[in-house]
Amino acid sequence: MAVDVGAQLRKGVVEYCVLGLLASEPTYGWQLSEALVSRGLIASIGTLYPILSRLRAQGLVSSFDRQSDAGPSRRYYRVTETGHRQLTIFREQWGPFARTVNEIVGEDSP
Repeated sequence: MAVDVGAQLRKGVVEYCVLGLLASEPTYGWQLSEALVSRGLIASIGTLYPILSRLRAQGLVSSFDRQSDAGPSRRYYRVTETGHRQLTIFREQWGPFARTVNEIVGEDSP
């Protein structure tokens, strides 16, 4: 049985990638999904909404509606203070973790 390593890696970090994208500015769902799909982090917009629901339930993201010039209002998402703190913790741990993994499995490792 083949293991999809990429899927497992994405599953572990995609929520933090959502927080990272939202940390710069509030974003509506379609725009957020396009940023994630184009980078290969999610398969489709349908994958995004369960992630956003989990993040909202955890108090890491909030949402609000904003009128759109191109049609009906859009639901925007933004990072809460708790979400910013979680993202900071992740950033502090990600660099050392990624370096350690690369030392062990990188092409230059023994």
